[in-house]
Amino acid sequence: MADDRRSLGRKVDDSGAGAFNQVKLLIAFDALLREGSVSRAAESLKLQVSAVSRMLAELRKLYDDPIFIRTGQGMRPTPFAESLRLRVRGHASETELLLAVNGSTPLAPAPNLAASPPEPTAAAPSPSPDDWAVETRTNIVPLSVTPADQLEAAPTPRHFAVRIAAIGDNADPHRRLARYIATTAPGPGRSRPLTQEEARDALALILDGQADPLQVGALLMTIHYRGASAGELAGFAEAIRATITLPAKFTRPDLDWPAYMSPKVRSAPWFLHAARLVAMAGHKVLLHGHYGSGPESGKLEAAAEDAGIPVCLTLADASMALAAGGIAFTPLGSLAPQTRSLLGLHAMFEMRNPLHSAIHMINPIGAKTSILGASQSSRRDLYRDVARHLDLPNIALIGSVRDVAEFTPGRMVKIFRMTSGIDADLTVPAGKKLKPGTSGMLTQREYWQAIWSGAARDDWAEAVIVKTAAVAFLALTGDPQAGFDDCLKRASELWAVRKR
Repeated sequence: MADDRRSLGRKVDDSGAGAFNQVKLLIAFDALLREGSVSRAAESLKLQVSAVSRMLAELRKLYDDPIFIRTGQGMRPTPFAESLRLRVRGHASETELLLAVNGSTPLAPAPNLAASPPEPTAAAPSPSPDDWAVETRTNIVPLSVTPADQLEAAPTPRHFAVRIAAIGDNADPHRRLARYIATTAPGPGRSRPLTQEEARDALALILDGQADPLQVGALLMTIHYRGASAGELAGFAEAIRATITLPAKFTRPDLDWPAYMSPKVRSAPWFLHAARLVAMAGHKVLLHGHYGSGPESGKLEAAAEDAGIPVCLTLADASMALAAGGIAFTPLGSLAPQTRSLLGLHAMFEMRNPLHSAIHMINPIGAKTSILGASQSSRRDLYRDVARHLDLPNIALIGSVRDVAEFTPGRMVKIFRMTSGIDADLTVPAGKKLKPGTSGMLTQREYWQAIWSGAARDDWAEAVIVKTAAVAFLALTGDPQAGFDDCLKRASELWAVRKR
């Protein structure tokens, strides 16, 4: 598009109304760039959110640019919008000063630079010493890397584009990764997210052990700081999936159920009981997951065995288990050991990296339906966008307090759905207030087993299990008009006869 069309100073309308509208758009553009959110921009301008949304739509049409894209850290300006940030701020500041009367407050107040405090979270109960104290049976392999010779200095602004373009797709792996880092890392106005193809190639080089250790940290942390885009997460998921060897003949699951949990989550894995109900209904369910690398790294494997779910260290075994009993669990360490090592970098950075999000979307045997959980609101729509990039037709995502599909009873829960590529969200009312029961003399692991066997009763735990299974049934219908109550009834009936 010609530069004159994108010029901030071009005329759209010679009338006074047109000029006034341009001033409003300019100030709204500045507030959006400053706040990074439609709602916060509306608050700073003392306008309705709908009004600022309309102005953002006008800006998108005016510049023929999305202006903002969705990432794992919320909405982020496009490279084009970033390139205008300083000019927009300058023009908006001058407008505010000109319209301020006798030193009165300008139209748009100064930005609030204080970071929003994190939302409080309930403290998790400490487990008994003998709870889930079992290490994973998969070996933890060192992350494969290859040291690079001394790399050239980062591109200067003047030579930035030329030097990146000079690095071809057949270049040395270190040079290719340098190109991807230089694409995503330089900062506002000079960087952009990687495309799906670029992200797939970048992670493929890392997973193949062809990256320098510095490059691994630089790429993952710069993307994490900016917030991974849907295309980047989709590319990463494809790269991980490409390292997984499928058997020549395999049973395809109906439902993919990722279970990637932080070791800081100390609660029992109630969702495994929900997966058992889904398998009882005749659906084939593949669970795959990871629980850190500490002394309880085998928690999910031990729980799966307690629940009678086969723990399979190869996809060939998982395929046979699906054919025989309709359910299987595969640890990430056996599926993709290099990826597991990359997740282990958390201990070196004390923060997540983009692969902690991408891993939920690998869907190793290509199920048509997936069920997930997401604790952060920004990730819920993002995962759905990733599913579109990966051509996954059906997905149900529970707005949960943890990143695994598990319903939280006693409060309103929104289910983010996509059926045949169409959004079909629904909200489940809060219902009756319930509190978790107490295990008494039992350990957490024993209590978790006793709930399934009927030796212990806990209305809260049973609601978690049954409603989580209902969400899985809802996803499996593939019907945007399907109702939660019908699926809940089916899950409740299965729960009532589970011991038979």
